[in-house]
Amino acid sequence: MLYTMKDLLKVAQEHQFGVGAFNIASAEFARLAVETAEELASPLILEIHPDEMAFTGAEFIGYLRTLAVQARVPVVIHLDHGRTLEEVMKAIYAGFTSVMIDASAQPFEQNIALTRQIVDIAHTLNISVEAELGTIGMMAGSAEGGSEQILYTDPEEAAIFVRETGADTLAVAIGTSHGLYPHGKQPKLDIARLRQIRQAVTLPLVLHGGSGNKDSEVAEAIRMGVGKINISSDMKKAFFVALEEELKQGGHEPNALFIKPMQAASAVVAAKMALFGSVGKAALYR
Repeated sequence: MLYTMKDLLKVAQEHQFGVGAFNIASAEFARLAVETAEELASPLILEIHPDEMAFTGAEFIGYLRTLAVQARVPVVIHLDHGRTLEEVMKAIYAGFTSVMIDASAQPFEQNIALTRQIVDIAHTLNISVEAELGTIGMMAGSAEGGSEQILYTDPEEAAIFVRETGADTLAVAIGTSHGLYPHGKQPKLDIARLRQIRQAVTLPLVLHGGSGNKDSEVAEAIRMGVGKINISSDMKKAFFVALEEELKQGGHEPNALFIKPMQAASAVVAAKMALFGSVGKAALYR
């Protein structure tokens, strides 16, 4: 079932659970995510960064739409970190049901102006819009980008931003980073700040850099209004560690090589869905 982000997260917000947004850049990741979601009766967000779409080609989105339409669970196809109007428009033309415009590195007023422009276009076409206020950190191996210094979201600015832009979801900076954290380092979420943001705005919030965070803090963030949690590094690491082992065994055929890596990545997806509370929630959409 193909959904927009607005409709998907409306149900999640009403029932206080989160939905995982899994970054994919190949048919293998798309299939394992959809199959896991169907097995667990969980809603799902398939997420693609502009750099990933440059690799897959826009035609890949047609394949994702087919998977989503045929899936037994609600599925959103979402553009992750669109940086310009051009990148967002390419996604809209390709068939995404949700797009993100990330102008968080720009001055506040420019962020508002570009986000508002995207909202005006996307909403006309029944496409949801995610925006970002504050900046997410960046660790080694991040394909999604980020900032060397985290700029935390200001709750008062968040209220103004949401009112002026009309965005459907807001990605907030509360201490996370994209990519893999070094051994021994773990982020600490600013739950107090998140609580203040929740008091200032009512729309679903988004947590980027969801890999590597304490389960207890993620669960608390969902209770504080986070409806979408981005996952990339944890899932991909599991896949490629297993793939490396398969290659050491001398395998060469993709249909055999990818079975165990897909199973390893699927286990991560399943664990995240359980943590976010989305298991079994697909029934709420019928």
